[in-house]
Amino acid sequence: MEHDETGCQPPPEGPDTETRTSQTCRIINREHRQWIIERNEQESVVADAATVQTDLVEAKAISLPLINTSGSAEAAEPKTKEGPNRCSTCKKRVGLTGFKCRCGDLFCGSHRYSDKHDCPFDYRTAGRDAIAKANPVVKAEKLDRI
Repeated sequence: MEHDETGCQPPPEGPDTETRTSQTCRIINREHRQWIIERNEQESVVADAATVQTDLVEAKAISLPLINTSGSAEAAEPKTKEGPNRCSTCKKRVGLTGFKCRCGDLFCGSHRYSDKHDCPFDYRTAGRDAIAKANPVVKAEKLDRI
């Protein structure tokens, strides 16, 4: 009756429930503090191990002189792009709205189609290769006639 009048409900009964007394709170707090201390010690050990590993990696890094065996390859490859964000046909700045073509160039909105910029990419051969790859030829085995 007292519980109904005050609006309080009795604590749930069962083995899983833990009643919080001042003594159990002290035990819980002590265990929590101990857990925090152990966790911090483990993190410091892991951090120390990581710094040791990075020191080893830095010690192994050796700078070797680069030997250029193909000096003529760089001279044969001219730079085709003027700027990173310009249309290859009209040299208009396109910024982030540029369209990359299959030929490898960047174009503005009016030159993005292959017929507008004389694209050297062979779409017909690329299409045939894609269809041949997607649909392999299926041949039936020859049957012996009776």
